[in-house]
Amino acid sequence: MEKDTTTVNTGSTHLQGIATYHDDRLAIIDNPSKELPRNKPVRTNAFIATLCLKGAGTVCINGERLIVHANELMVYPPNTIVEHADASKDLEIRCLYISPEYMKQLFTLAKNPLEAKLFFEQNPILNLHPEEVELFCQYYDLLRKKLTCPPYRNQRKVTNALLQAFLYEFQNIMDRFIHIRPARYNAAESICHAFLELLASSYPKKRTVSDYADRLCITPKYLSAVCKATTGKTASDIINRYVVEDIRRLLKQPGKSIKEIANELDFPNLSFFGKYVKKHLGTSPTQYRNANMKKGELPVPAE
Repeated sequence: MEKDTTTVNTGSTHLQGIATYHDDRLAIIDNPSKELPRNKPVRTNAFIATLCLKGAGTVCINGERLIVHANELMVYPPNTIVEHADASKDLEIRCLYISPEYMKQLFTLAKNPLEAKLFFEQNPILNLHPEEVELFCQYYDLLRKKLTCPPYRNQRKVTNALLQAFLYEFQNIMDRFIHIRPARYNAAESICHAFLELLASSYPKKRTVSDYADRLCITPKYLSAVCKATTGKTASDIINRYVVEDIRRLLKQPGKSIKEIANELDFPNLSFFGKYVKKHLGTSPTQYRNANMKKGELPVPAE
């Protein structure tokens, strides 16, 4: 796990006093005046959907600075690094956390969870129509009411049904942004999904296909073949994309020197790290950091 990083899941003590309701399955948050710890990055261990109803908020997701405005929905999967940046005084949000285990139960209704996951990694913010915002709030408010009322018979079944109904509605919204093909549920997709989950949850990430193939008990050649067939990218391409995301994020943290970053990401030496960054970012680590500092995204970095 990254140094100085807090892991937050649906049952986390960090949500006490922040969440309107939370248990080991899900959490709902609608109080923007209280936030997660701001003094360190947070690794989420949940699927998170945040709808902005009013104002605007700036947040860093895996090192990328994003701005969410009214009527925009931000969605990100587990193992996302979140860093709070800023928020307008009138910010009003509705936030839903769902644990990975609970989502697997709910996602039995989804067309293709793998394709949806890949889409949201590249497109974390969706601009919703007013009627879609109203629909989200209707489900959210009803779910909150059912979860915060005194316990009653079949309460868990009711909340399960509400979330499943919401997923059906959300699939209809997603049709505006991407055509998700029905999952084939074959061995290749299962392996690719397991590979992506393994890669996303690993830190520091290994950089060779064989490291992941060994853990999946398959050959590197077969892993690359199934990834290419399923995602259009080789396993090596996918690994490099995830590693580069970690590099970008860490280079934007001024408190860490480039040598410390290279060590944290398990590069053999500073020279090898510099060559890797140059190959994939087209610039040296120092130049990349300085360029982001000039954009106003960073204070003066550590030496």
